[in-house]
Amino acid sequence: MARKTKLEAQETRNSLLDAAELLFQERGVSRCSLQDIALAAGVTRGAIYWHFQDKAELFNAMMERATMPLEEGMQPPSAEATQLTLTQLRWGLVNVFYTTMYNERTRRVFEIAMQKVEYSGEMQALQERKLASHREWREQNRAAFDHAVDLGQLPAGLDTRVAAVALVALVDGLLHQWMMDPSSFDLMAVGQTSIEGFLTSLASLGAPLLPPMTEEERARLGKEGFCRRSTEPKIT
Repeated sequence: MARKTKLEAQETRNSLLDAAELLFQERGVSRCSLQDIALAAGVTRGAIYWHFQDKAELFNAMMERATMPLEEGMQPPSAEATQLTLTQLRWGLVNVFYTTMYNERTRRVFEIAMQKVEYSGEMQALQERKLASHREWREQNRAAFDHAVDLGQLPAGLDTRVAAVALVALVDGLLHQWMMDPSSFDLMAVGQTSIEGFLTSLASLGAPLLPPMTEEERARLGKEGFCRRSTEPKIT
């Protein structure tokens, strides 16, 4: 009997998370109350508080349910290996792109996290978790790059901290662009090409393509636009 009760509790929890996903995607997080989620799941509001302290905790559980498999795929495959190899790093990131494209739940929660939530009010506490996740991601990248430097796969002079930040920005940017317009490009194909191109560029660092910025260029920063407007009258 106790086993059945535990199973039923898990089913209720999953129903609440399913309902939250759909409502958050449809209305946005701030426009959904716990009562709305309870009604959509077919349970009482008290059932929510049995499983979750507040909407922030429910949101966090919803995100973890969808992203935990991806995070596990970005971990070293054994206790002996403390850092990812570049090959493992590539696979983990391409897997994120693939799963975002073809797993409906992953795509839905990414859309919610990127487009349907404001980290303020009752959701403010989740802002620090998001920042901590990004810090951990950057450090994981940096550790993989440091390991590759030790193996001679990347140049010894590589600034692995900058490379780690750049890789996060590349992946995050691709995900945001695709979520805004999924029909604009193949996320997995473009993502894999971009990751491989980025890692190859790190391995082939040589003489800089561009000279250092001059003092005159730095003095102009913020004082003019990227493209100057023509002052010549238009011919009609």
